[in-house]
Amino acid sequence: MDSTDSFPVIIVSGLSGAGKSTVLKVFEDLRFFCVDGLPASMLPRLVKLFTGRDRMYRGLVLGMDLRQMDFVDQWEHTCAELTEEGITPSLLFLECRLPELVRRFATTRRPHPLESKKLGLEQALEEEKELLTPLREEADLVIDTTTYSIHDLRRSIQDKWSELTEKSSGLRVHVMSFGFKHDVPTEADMVMDLRFLPNPYFDIELRPLSGKDSAISKYVLGSEPGSIFIEKYLDFLQYILPLYEDEGRYRLTIAVGCTGGRHRSVAVAERVFATLKDNGYSATLEHKHIHLT
Repeated sequence: MDSTDSFPVIIVSGLSGAGKSTVLKVFEDLRFFCVDGLPASMLPRLVKLFTGRDRMYRGLVLGMDLRQMDFVDQWEHTCAELTEEGITPSLLFLECRLPELVRRFATTRRPHPLESKKLGLEQALEEEKELLTPLREEADLVIDTTTYSIHDLRRSIQDKWSELTEKSSGLRVHVMSFGFKHDVPTEADMVMDLRFLPNPYFDIELRPLSGKDSAISKYVLGSEPGSIFIEKYLDFLQYILPLYEDEGRYRLTIAVGCTGGRHRSVAVAERVFATLKDNGYSATLEHKHIHLT
């Protein structure tokens, strides 16, 4: 059994306060069997309980964080043990910016797992981020929940969970459009500022449309500087992506942004995504701010 099997195994981890409990509830609603707080060393035994049985669940989802003191230390050993059994779990990592995490802890009035008399909340959050950095780098999917409401996070998981269970060989590229006035996605590995391109927002007839519409795509990319830019940008990506793959990267997030995240960035993201798919890449697409004004 592996993550491409009909019974996927997904690990949900990340920074405390970033939304793990909400994500587990979403997976429960999607008919996954969810367990929170399981020691990493017990994961292989739990997975075996589900192997070869008639299943009423779509998969197994495990919430793990620093409350399990051996989590980070045991992670590599646990993955190796699962690999020997032919099982490849997928890792979903949740993160959030420090000021928002502080606000969330102040609202809930719950202590951070690393807080102590010698370590305040902000210091605990910084230490946790450092401790979990190696885990983040191994994640199959990283979600920044800074600007998400509970409902936004629920929709995001419902839209993205298949990315965790449909692994393929080679570099997997996530293409994301966004708006600078809303936020720059921290999960991005590469960011391209598109605010130099012609802006359809100032055309009253085009303003209600989005970059998914052919009229917007034609406006943004059909004439200079858009046509020259997209040709050179696609050439650049087709040159650099194989270098990332040769270096050993298996996941890369490309973010393209305009002012509002509705017109220019969406049109470019759509073109980039289509080109990558045509060239055989395992690519996914997200329009982060297309519905915001």
